[in-house]
Order: sequence, then structure tokens, then C-alpha cells
Amino acid sequence: MSVKVLFFASLRERFGVGQVTLALTEPLSVQAVWQRSSGEDSLPANVLMAVNQTYAGADTLVQSGDEVAFFPPVTGG
Repeated sequence: MSVKVLFFASLRERFGVGQVTLALTEPLSVQAVWQRSSGEDSLPANVLMAVNQTYAGADTLVQSGDEVAFFPPVTGG
């Protein structure tokens, strides 16, 4: 049982990796996925999250087979 975790833009640069796979034994919150995949205790306030390409909150539960993405806010001009 596993979850695919994607880091985009500056987060990819920060962690030096664009994708990791986490093994799961039970459902985890997006917050817990962040902690396990990034090694950081807290999720930065400005980081956006998506589960299976749908925006999600930090408390959204992630199941085996899901894809979780973390990315900085998108700006344009």
C-alpha cells in the first residue's frame, strides 16, 4: 500500500526531489503525509495541497493509491 507524493516549483527545489512514494499501513491526513515525505514538523501556511488532482485541506484523509501534491501559491501577471 503506497501513496505517490509530488512536490512542485520551489518545493521541488527545496527538497531536491519532485516525487516520493510513501508506504502506508493506514489512512493518513495530508498533514501527516507532508511530515513523512518532507521531514518537516509543520505544513507551511502558504503551501497548497491536492489529493488526486482536487484541492484538499490538511485534515483530508489519504488512502493507499492516492496521489498527493504540494505546491506554492500560483501567481501570474
